[in-house]
Amino acid sequence: MLIYNPKPWAVILAGGDGTRLQSLTRFISGDTRPKQFCPIFGDRTLLAETRARLRKFIPPERTLFVVQDAHQPFYRDQLADVNPDLILSQPANKGTAVAIAFAIGKILARDREATVAVFPADHYYNNDGIFLAAVERSCHVVEHNQTSLTLLGVEAYSPETEYGWIEPEFDDRDAARVLRFWEKPSLPRARELLARGCLWNTFVMIGKAGTFADMIHAAAPGLTESVQPILRHWTDPRHRRIFSILSPVDFSHNVLALETGRLLVLPLRGIRWSDLGKPERVIETLAEAGIRPRWVERFGGLSNNARTA
Repeated sequence: MLIYNPKPWAVILAGGDGTRLQSLTRFISGDTRPKQFCPIFGDRTLLAETRARLRKFIPPERTLFVVQDAHQPFYRDQLADVNPDLILSQPANKGTAVAIAFAIGKILARDREATVAVFPADHYYNNDGIFLAAVERSCHVVEHNQTSLTLLGVEAYSPETEYGWIEPEFDDRDAARVLRFWEKPSLPRARELLARGCLWNTFVMIGKAGTFADMIHAAAPGLTESVQPILRHWTDPRHRRIFSILSPVDFSHNVLALETGRLLVLPLRGIRWSDLGKPERVIETLAEAGIRPRWVERFGGLSNNARTA
């Protein structure tokens, strides 16, 4: 049973281009929409699934969405019930660190002591209860480690070469210190990481808003200096020109990998997770979950044991 905690804010990252999965999403939807706006598992899109999952713990009025101007035709109806002030539509995709920096800047303007949880909009979890319990535990971890970020790492079940891996310092604590990241390792290395009990990186992160801001500033001080002036004039067309000169910054490579001393990881056990990064992974996930969406009848290649959604 989850205990309601009014403190956390959620940031849902929904501004990715989804190019790796575009052949499948075009097949499903008949257009160029990224996967987060596509109904892969049934009638609801991945973004709608993410919203439904998170609202069980974080209220809608504390949930921000980072999207992209070019995707407005795809998210307009899906976010029609959201306060426009909670939607940050970027003129272009400048990477995850830029998206997070603007969301954090907006939250800090409202609540200097905020705890923030960052979530991709396009991932799959087969057990919301386990996932949300881990998010709640992470919020408590943050209260005792206010200068650290806590990542959720899934217990790995195969030598995956397409995921990022987290190597923790194993001990008896609920959340362990992060020793190192391994990004898309070779197969021999992935087998070694699996055998050692390393974790898959879900890119779900929980921490104080100020900690996110400090870590981004250490990696890209020019970005943090640009955040507040652009936020103040977010609806002014001139901000688009300023935004266009920002350099892309990736949160995993340019921030997390350089700040492992400030990172903790909380293991997610007994759960199946996927980033749905390529068509083959989507098909595998659907088959494993026993779900057979209507579009599969046209696509083929899924076990008949799956149920129609």
